Amino acid sequence: MELSTMNSRINELAKEVLDIEANSILRLKNSINESFDKAVEILYDCKGRVIITGMGKSGHIGRKIAATLSSTGTPSYFLHPAESTHGDSGIITKNDVIIAISNSGETQELMNLLPLIKRFGVKMIAMTGKIDSTLAHSSDIVLDISVEKEACPLNKAPTASTTATLAMGDALAVCLLEKRGFSEEDFLIFHPSGALGKGFLYKVEDLMLKENLPLAYENESFSDVIELISEKKLGMAMITNKEGLLTGVITDGDIRRTLIKYQNIRPLTAQDVMTRNPKNINKRDYGASALHLMEKYSITALAVVDEAGHPIGVIHIHDLLKAGVA
Repeated sequence: MELSTMNSRINELAKEVLDIEANSILRLKNSINESFDKAVEILYDCKGRVIITGMGKSGHIGRKIAATLSSTGTPSYFLHPAESTHGDSGIITKNDVIIAISNSGETQELMNLLPLIKRFGVKMIAMTGKIDSTLAHSSDIVLDISVEKEACPLNKAPTASTTATLAMGDALAVCLLEKRGFSEEDFLIFHPSGALGKGFLYKVEDLMLKENLPLAYENESFSDVIELISEKKLGMAMITNKEGLLTGVITDGDIRRTLIKYQNIRPLTAQDVMTRNPKNINKRDYGASALHLMEKYSITALAVVDEAGHPIGVIHIHDLLKAGVA
């Protein structure tokens, strides 16, 4: 087979795999029903930990789901089903909830664990592709993660089924996050390292420029504001009214657009050119919130205002970069 023909076949196969796996996730929408609601309630009301168990590829996915739940406010632990019958089941308490994962619902290691789970009398949620399986019949709640077929051409290797399982786990985690009112402060507690943690570690007041600010009044000449922006080197100026309240900003972009529009800029004042009602932020907001606004509105600097609306600082994307937030 020629190389070009082989590459074409490989590309088509890769696209087919993605289509199959994408469809397997979309089919899960049919499983978002009363059973899913009850599963969320059971997990939300859990006074202990969520113990997730599964064998083989299901076990790998179970570890990821446990990690996601733990990092978003639901204490979770992965229990290897083969090890559980050799002493590890001692971690299970009556206050816990079990999530058992098995596509077939007949995995022998899980079957060996069922008597122990029943003995503890804990609630069990099954994630399985066979709703008439032993695991399903032994569980309090069944979440259907069945797929039409695996992405593997032999329809053997767990591919689409593990993708669907992971997606269902994410759905549970996000719904629990929302139900718990998981906040930015909570993210800081569970993600103290890396850019995510730093985004919630630093407040705007920790990073903003507080002195020698690029401030101008509405009635100042546009030419003077250009000089101010050039001098301060922040790419913007904050415009205030007579009461000192922020009413607009002038950026490098505003300058370019004005120079294109007007042949004579001498008669222009700041209020003729400024962008009114500019995006701004409070000093007590998190650096991550400032980054979000900058990314959403494609801007590089934000005015920082107090509760009354007086400009008290500027936070620039470079400040976030230096702090490791962006």
